[in-house]
Amino acid sequence: MRIFVTGAAGFVGFHLSRLLLEQGHLVFGYDGVTPYYDVALKKARLAILESSPNFRIDVALLEDMSALEKAVEAASPDVIVHLAAQAGVRYSLENPRAYVDSNLVGGFNVLEMARRSAPSHLLIASTSSVYGGNLEVPFHETDKADYPLSLYAATKKANEAMAHSYAHLWSIPTTMFRFFTVYGPWGRPDMALFKFVEAIENDRPIDIYNHGAMSRDFTYIGDLVEAVARLIDRPPTRETDDPGVSPWGPYRIVNIGRGEPVSLMDFIEVVEKTLGKKAIRNYLEMQRGDAPQTYADCALLERLTGYRPSTGVEQGVSAFVDWYREYCGRG
Repeated sequence: MRIFVTGAAGFVGFHLSRLLLEQGHLVFGYDGVTPYYDVALKKARLAILESSPNFRIDVALLEDMSALEKAVEAASPDVIVHLAAQAGVRYSLENPRAYVDSNLVGGFNVLEMARRSAPSHLLIASTSSVYGGNLEVPFHETDKADYPLSLYAATKKANEAMAHSYAHLWSIPTTMFRFFTVYGPWGRPDMALFKFVEAIENDRPIDIYNHGAMSRDFTYIGDLVEAVARLIDRPPTRETDDPGVSPWGPYRIVNIGRGEPVSLMDFIEVVEKTLGKKAIRNYLEMQRGDAPQTYADCALLERLTGYRPSTGVEQGVSAFVDWYREYCGRG
């Protein structure tokens, strides 16, 4: 298949593109390579992808409709996977405009290109953050998600609503997947695991919010992209009696998580054990925009694909540390 992947230089986009290339697909990447975090890391990911003759990349912003239009037309994709976004809960407090530009304007542009190119399946990344402060767990795709706690979450919820309207109006088979705390090799420097490992390795304190009284449904990157790849050839249809599909169009939401939350303090202990070194702990109040817990119900994913993430944090953290030490020249 010809698969167009936005955010191909990003954490998830890189891993998904690499998996799709291994499966024999043609992958057309699109990425702004913005300096939100170290551009060298993004370029290193792209260098690996560009070693394949079946990969090409267009470097441009989602907001640049002319560039996006040219890239999609040249790719003539069978499938579009939209992963590019301005990510990060905390950064949305500092630079909210970036989320409006990339997630809302950019997301609209991708929907417009899907309307024009009519792919067999449009897959779009959302986030567990849309569940906000929901206290009833595990989180089900049918739960209300009307109270986002950050602008980041609000823009991703808006993406879901926008995509539903396009699926209804233009009959675009659309799957939204809600990611749950993705981690692993080649991860972003602003993510908790990267920050913990870097700080501990360099004898700096780690910040522990809400005094550690938090839990997350940590999902290993390899498991996550395997789930996404399996969803590609399972587009929703109006004819199905699947209760997960909207009655108004070929549209569904799927959680992608491990379904086994880990407390933040237990996670930190795994990091310490893997590094062979104790952290200097700096306990803080809850960060604005954070949710106290995330916990995915993965029954729909398993029913659709026969698969559910299973990598435990001990194995996942170990893989990240091995990569970090090699990438940073400490292996």
